[in-house]
Amino acid sequence: MRQAPNTSRKGVEQRRRATASCYVFVVRRCATPWLHHWQDEFDAAYLYLVLAGQEHDSKKKEIYIKLAGVEERHTQMWEKLLAEHGHPIARKGTRPSLNARLLAWFGRRFGPGYLLPLLLREEGQEVKGYMDLHNESRHDDARDISLKLAKESAAHAETLAGLAGKAAEPWHRTESGGYLRNVVYGFNDGLTANFGLVAGVLGAAAAPHIVLVSGIAGMIADALSMGASGYLAAKSEQEVYAHEIAMEQEEIRLMPDVEQDELALVYQAKGIEPGIARQMAVEVMRDPQRALGEQVREELKIGEAHATPLKEGWVTGVSTAVGALIPVAPFLVFSGPAAAWIAFAVAMLSHLAVGGARSVFTGRGVIRSGIDMFVVGLGVAGVGFVVGDVIAKVL
Repeated sequence: MRQAPNTSRKGVEQRRRATASCYVFVVRRCATPWLHHWQDEFDAAYLYLVLAGQEHDSKKKEIYIKLAGVEERHTQMWEKLLAEHGHPIARKGTRPSLNARLLAWFGRRFGPGYLLPLLLREEGQEVKGYMDLHNESRHDDARDISLKLAKESAAHAETLAGLAGKAAEPWHRTESGGYLRNVVYGFNDGLTANFGLVAGVLGAAAAPHIVLVSGIAGMIADALSMGASGYLAAKSEQEVYAHEIAMEQEEIRLMPDVEQDELALVYQAKGIEPGIARQMAVEVMRDPQRALGEQVREELKIGEAHATPLKEGWVTGVSTAVGALIPVAPFLVFSGPAAAWIAFAVAMLSHLAVGGARSVFTGRGVIRSGIDMFVVGLGVAGVGFVVGDVIAKVL
């Protein structure tokens, strides 16, 4: 049976208090991320002033002071929004967060080179955070402020990236590998891991057929493991690229003026006159799809995909199997001590060769890199042999 509403003074007062409590809960729920952004802006203003105090270049010092002023204006915008929604902030006694004070302490001791990359990363995170808030907030005033601050944070990030010599739009992460890298590192993993396994079985004085079976089993297991890792790594990279492209598309929609300026700067960096670069950027931005393609190529440095995750997995797995086969192959042809010594010699020469090949990626000298891998292979064989010998004696 449905109860009639309580119309007494006490009942009305209870409902009023319940409604007020619900309103306060909603306001506090909305205010929590706003307070977080307010604190971030307050900390950023403080850290920019610390950075300016440590900077000896007068031009850079002036830029940091201006950025601190802009961050202070951002805190005032959040204070106004919070006050309008019943959550005023008392400035008296307000201090930077403990994290900001720790960063400042380190910054005063290690100089601008320490703080600059941290502030660059922070500005990049703010761009993503403000864009998310713009898309998710139910309050129009919060959406407007977050979009405005996303644009200004993007401009700050570009300024800091220029001063730090970093790539444009630091909130994007688009590192990439390559086929040759997969082949070399897959081969290296298979060779070293299976060499250690074969050495361990030899140390245990196992029968020749046990050495062969163990080596082949190790080769298959390592190839499958590395192949699966290569597949998952390529798939994850593909998903990261898709996310970054979608984010760039959203930036073009929400911040076309900022993206246009960035594109003009990219063209200028290629030697095009500023006026012509500006005209080219305006022309490109008229077509959102063309603009997206241009930004993806020029800023994110994401090219056309040349392989699928499945193909990456196959390449890594097969190269691992080839490397793992090297210390096992002599046992297919020879027998006795001759097989063991030939396997050792071929494996050690292969370590020397793969070490030299790795220098293509590490930038180190071919000989030094090769010797490093030679020593690693020797160490793996020695440890594997001793461990096998000890286990055989214990068991």
